[in-house]
Amino acid sequence: MRFLFAILLLSSYCSYGQFKLPRLISDGMILQRNMPVKVWGWASSSEKITLHFKTKQYQAVTGQDGTWQITLPPQQAGGPFVMTFSSTGNKTTVSDILFGDVWLCSGQSNMELTMDRVKDKYAGIVAIVNNPQIRQFEVADRYNFERPEQDLAGGQWLQADDKNILRFSAVAFFFARELYSRYKIPIGLINAALGGSPAESWISENALHKFPDYYNEAQKFKNKQLIQDIEAAGRETNNQWYGELNRTDEGLKNNWSSATTNDQDWKQISIPGYWADTELGYVNGVVWFRRNIDVPQTMTGKPARILMGRIVDADSVFINGVFVGTTTYQYPPRKYDIPAGILKAGSNNITVRVVNSGGRGGFVTDKPYKLISGNDSLDLQGTWKYRLGAKMSPMKGQPVVRWKPAGLYNGMIAPLQNYAIRGALWYQGEANTGKAAEYGSLMETLITDWRTQWHQGSFPFLYVQLPGYMNTVTTPSESNWAQLRQQQLQLLSVPNTAMAVAIDIGEWNDIHPLNKLDVGRRLALQAERLVYGDKKIVASGPLYKSITAKGNKLEITFTNTGSGLLAANNKPLQYFAVAAENGKYVWAQAVIQGNKVIVWNDTISHPVSVRYAWADNPEGANLYNKEMLPASPFEARIPQP
Repeated sequence: MRFLFAILLLSSYCSYGQFKLPRLISDGMILQRNMPVKVWGWASSSEKITLHFKTKQYQAVTGQDGTWQITLPPQQAGGPFVMTFSSTGNKTTVSDILFGDVWLCSGQSNMELTMDRVKDKYAGIVAIVNNPQIRQFEVADRYNFERPEQDLAGGQWLQADDKNILRFSAVAFFFARELYSRYKIPIGLINAALGGSPAESWISENALHKFPDYYNEAQKFKNKQLIQDIEAAGRETNNQWYGELNRTDEGLKNNWSSATTNDQDWKQISIPGYWADTELGYVNGVVWFRRNIDVPQTMTGKPARILMGRIVDADSVFINGVFVGTTTYQYPPRKYDIPAGILKAGSNNITVRVVNSGGRGGFVTDKPYKLISGNDSLDLQGTWKYRLGAKMSPMKGQPVVRWKPAGLYNGMIAPLQNYAIRGALWYQGEANTGKAAEYGSLMETLITDWRTQWHQGSFPFLYVQLPGYMNTVTTPSESNWAQLRQQQLQLLSVPNTAMAVAIDIGEWNDIHPLNKLDVGRRLALQAERLVYGDKKIVASGPLYKSITAKGNKLEITFTNTGSGLLAANNKPLQYFAVAAENGKYVWAQAVIQGNKVIVWNDTISHPVSVRYAWADNPEGANLYNKEMLPASPFEARIPQP
């Protein structure tokens, strides 16, 4: 047994026998200015490593585990520079190195969402991007429940130019763009985000001890066989469901994608909309949709594009029987290119096959549905024909292994922690709304955990409060999203944190709102004040400070009032609600008096609590400061004597 252990130990050392740098230490990297910077790697044990940088040499000797590390003294912003590493029989050069400010950008899909998704909205910006001083390293998606990884699975440093810009995180790019425009300092972005991920997946195993359920779940997923069984079961469920769907789909059997399909007996539906609202009812499976549309001669003979809004869940689109595009899940906007020659003058057929595995299937409202060619476009909203292809039971859900506690920390954060950073950007929370009450504690743990692991003290941690999403309400009601925003507001009690309020730039029908420019700008404002020391700048909208009862009215004070409070859109203040001891909230009147807001409802003689913008999507909430930054939603209660 001892002999076997010795062999395994030796093989682990030998795996780093050849000189090797981590993926982050590579061509084009941006290193953190004005603080000691580590460079590190692996080689044979007891091997001498020499680094040539500028006019100096630095040396290290690898330990028994084959690791080495060199710490450079603080460097001013600038570059490009070259580093040359030498060891026995090896010489490695890393070139085009800049010193600037490095930001770790993490969270879930709204941080991960790329410029490619918003390229139409920001076409003018995308067309002229050419800034080699802004660079991104995209961390490859990976989880590990057994141990922290030593290196990343992939990634490289890319410049913000016309070749690479569509791969950049949109929020992170707009943040960097704002900072660079003001300070002219290179900005490095380490993009370590993953869609759908809850906060607990980004916390180390040791820090999860505070949360026994999550800690125990992390232990359970150290079992590789369990992971294999879950993933195999998921594939089997998926294959069986889609296998049966495709075998029984009358549309596939009878080639309903053909332009000549006889659809005289098909039912009618108004698109956008959901088939659950038709006589078809609440069914899952596949439904086919068809429409003939007249295309003028001016739109033919050249490439075109079809916009089909958003579709729940998956779709395949055919023009005149020719397949032009597909999307396999509900969130991305449907934008498909149509090659020249497919459209013809006169009647053209559009057929859409929609697969829905659970919930309400159909076409999301308040999205663009158009056929575009050059400067011409045709509206595709209106009456379509539809027919059920196959009816299925909802697909059984399967656990998503990669989102389990500690897994993403080990795979995507731990390998970064030798790399000096200026601070962190965080956009996440949607995945934790089901247990909103614990979010503040989770995030305080995450922030402390990361700061501890980086050994950089309390580095700045800037985060985005959840935007508005889902349907509006007509009466005050409970909301998990509002409760999580309250947790995010209270997280500001953690030192060296700042929050970008985004309540006014969400989309009711899209969990991925496209306005990432203002999110990046608001994060940059917070950085300018908190990190770059511009104390004169107004970085935030009003934040709740205190509450006092005066008769039947509540007097609320705020911080971050800037040049003064403002009711936007020339309307009275909206979305305030008050409650008596019974806890039943009713809409309230609210007026601005100086830098205070007075709130009341004449039917409540002794209000004890107030809420502002307390809803999934508090559309119309309009308290701002005069710098036009929105107030954070909040809930507050009269202090008990």
